[in-house]
Amino acid sequence: MDIEGLATRVIDAGFKLHKALGPGLLESAYELILSERLRADGLKVDRQVPINIAYDGLSIERAFVIDLLIEDRIILELKSVEQTHPVHTKQVLTDLRLTGLSLGFVMNFGAPTFKDGLRRVVADHRTSFASSRLRVMQNPERQW
Repeated sequence: MDIEGLATRVIDAGFKLHKALGPGLLESAYELILSERLRADGLKVDRQVPINIAYDGLSIERAFVIDLLIEDRIILELKSVEQTHPVHTKQVLTDLRLTGLSLGFVMNFGAPTFKDGLRRVVADHRTSFASSRLRVMQNPERQW
């Protein structure tokens, strides 16, 4: 499946979840329900995926955690707040840069409408964003 087809499936599932439950639940509830819904639709979904990094001679385990990783291709950062801030988009952009992936979303289930809470984040993975001193460490369970 191409990345846009996959993104459409993910967005549709988020939209249906927001429509059915509305705002007001904890972020963890939306994460669990959305992940199970996507799995039921036949997609590979990993929750709370740790990203280890090495910086200036230090090895930092679980420096970042991805809320949901869909098919090892799309990063989802879930929120349940009245309003997202630029830092939330920057968080996804950092995750994309460190993993070498190119597409992520901020999904804020606290927004009045799903459209208001959805932000698409794209990283040009062909450009080296991370400094040569900041590299993702190989996770034995995952190929980044």
